[in-house]
Amino acid sequence: MFRQLLHSLSPSLVQSGRWSSLVCSTNLTLFSTQTTATAKMSLEEAKKCAAYKAVDEYVKDNTVVGVGSGSTVVYAVHRIAERVKAEGLKLVCIPTSFQARQLIIEHGLVLGDLECNPRLDCAIDGADEVDAKMVLIKGGGGCLLQEKIVASCADRLVVIADYTKDSAKLGQQYRKGIPIEVAPMAYVPIKGKVESRFGGTLKLRMAVAKAGPVVTDNGNFILDWSFPADKEHDWDAVNREIMMIPGVVDTGLFVGMATKAYFGQQDGSVTERSA
Repeated sequence: MFRQLLHSLSPSLVQSGRWSSLVCSTNLTLFSTQTTATAKMSLEEAKKCAAYKAVDEYVKDNTVVGVGSGSTVVYAVHRIAERVKAEGLKLVCIPTSFQARQLIIEHGLVLGDLECNPRLDCAIDGADEVDAKMVLIKGGGGCLLQEKIVASCADRLVVIADYTKDSAKLGQQYRKGIPIEVAPMAYVPIKGKVESRFGGTLKLRMAVAKAGPVVTDNGNFILDWSFPADKEHDWDAVNREIMMIPGVVDTGLFVGMATKAYFGQQDGSVTERSA
């Protein structure tokens, strides 16, 4: 390729010596592109490994399964569909979002709801971050309320994630903050109260493909709280206090809810953590 590049250069450029820096620049660009592609493939493979192992260990015949939201859950639904076809499993799948509902329908799985299935055997969901005490940050995709409702109805909440979501403490790797779903009319007072009580900053999450803020599946706004990372936090107490603020619908803190977490690694292995 570089020989072809040299032949395409003008004689004056070659004689001036500038061709060498051009070739080096091209080489670096190609190397960077290939390295990025490899990293992305490793990340996706890690998600897939975690999802497959969780589904194989927790999804049983004649059960009701909560289906979470996010990129890792896509692999979980694919594996569930594979097992339903191969093993004839009888399952009812409860979605946590519009995305999850579409995944269930597209894979030909049985779609259920909490009215008919108020108790679930397990829920499989992703996380934005998991700390050493199995406290989760969820809601990066804006589905925290329905995710928490479904998780609260499940006997076991199983978390699937890649290695970048595994942290000793919250905020170590995930820097987008803790989502707080709020009633639209209350977002300014809530912002002030949380900042005054706990520090940090809260920002109204803005939409990408529309003008104005993100609106959740439930018609609410989301405030992302960048909390002080240099403090030790009792997340259970913090969560309870924030939930008492009028207008707060729910938070992306999942405390004492997860049963087990699977983290896919770069080498294809999966590490596990239990509550």
